[in-house]
Order: sequence, then C-alpha cells, then structure tokens
Amino acid sequence: MAPAADREGYWGPPTSTLEWCEENYAVSHHIAEFWNTVSNLIFILPPIYGAIQTYKDGLEKRYLAAYLCLTAVGLGSWCFHMTLKYEMQLLDELPMIYSCCVFVYCLYECFKYKNTVNYPLLFLLITYSFVVSIVYLNLKEPVFHQIMYGTLVSIIVLRSVYIVLWVYPWLRGLGYTSLTVFLMGFFLWNVDNIFCDKLRALREKMPPVLGAVTQFHAWWHILTGLGSYLHILL
Repeated sequence: MAPAADREGYWGPPTSTLEWCEENYAVSHHIAEFWNTVSNLIFILPPIYGAIQTYKDGLEKRYLAAYLCLTAVGLGSWCFHMTLKYEMQLLDELPMIYSCCVFVYCLYECFKYKNTVNYPLLFLLITYSFVVSIVYLNLKEPVFHQIMYGTLVSIIVLRSVYIVLWVYPWLRGLGYTSLTVFLMGFFLWNVDNIFCDKLRALREKMPPVLGAVTQFHAWWHILTGLGSYLHILL
C-alpha cells in the first residue's frame, strides 16, 4: 500500500493498518483522502433511496436490511478515508463482511414464501460474521479480511450466475451488468495498489482536476457501490 504522506492534517498521523494511493490531505485539511471519501456517496445515497422504496412497497425486511447494510458500508468507508484511524477502518471493513452475509441470505431465500425465515442459514451467517470479527480484531491482518470478504463475494457471484442462467434468464442483463461493473472496480483497485508510485508521479505533472481522475480507489468505490446497488435490485 501507499506510504504515509508527509503532509499533516486535522486528524493527525494515521493509525490504520492500511493506506491507499491518494495523497493525504492534498485537497482538504480536514479530509485525509478527499476523493476516496466523497466517492462513498454512491454507497450512501442510492441505497437510502432503495430502502425508502422497499419500505413503501412493503417488500421483505431482508431487502431493507440489504440496502441499509450497503449504506453502513459507505458511512464506515467515509469515516475511514476521512480520518485514516484504525477504529474508523473497522467501521469500513467489518460492515463489508456483514453486508455480504445479508446479500448471501437474500440470494438463497429468493425462492421462498414471503416473510419466512431460514434459521439454519441465518445462524451460519451470524456465526461466520462473529468468528471473522473476533479473529480480525485480534489478528489485525488486512489480508485475512480480504480473503474472508472475497470468499463471500465468490459465493454471491456463483449463486447469482446460477439464478440468471437457470432460474430467471430474463434477468441476465441486470445480473451481468452488476457483475461487470463490480469487476471493473476490482480491476481498478488492483491497478491503484500495484502502480501507486507511477500514479503519484503522474498526478504531480497533471492539473488537480485531471489528477483526480487517476484516483482509482475512488473509482473502486463508485463502481462497486453501483454494482452492489444493481445487485440488490437483481
């Protein structure tokens, strides 16, 4: 990951176990990673709208939970990138696990009668969330979190592909769109990590507005936020 920037800001030295490629406090004295912070609006505003519509339409509570969990991820990520504090990092990373567990539950319950509860699956997902949280709080190893998160995402993708191929083929367009958008975000996340030094050097030669376009972690937020929202619609 990117080294800590020399510029100090409102929140003091970073205490998080991760830092990203955006230069710290380059735009605002009060926001450590400005573009990585404001890009989380895609995780916050559309899911709030979706939650309101879900409530108005009287849909199952699990879909309301999915939208609210996505909003929680956005709020946690906002706080993390704004402060680069370890406590705020947990508000970003742990809700990622919890929200994916909700998505898994929704996908495996989408053929059931309304207002039924799958208690065995619910217990399994709660146990998974609890164990991952305890281990991560003690281990403090980002790779562990990424593996546990990636496992859930893989389950979600496989289940979604099964649904659009064999059960609801008329949803293939929406399913493939949400998956493609998400994978584009994942690709840019890796580019941001691998080529950080080159991206920083490039931004030094570019006007600030154009340099903002190369903040690929922010694009990861935008694309994965949109992909996740479309996936809830699916």
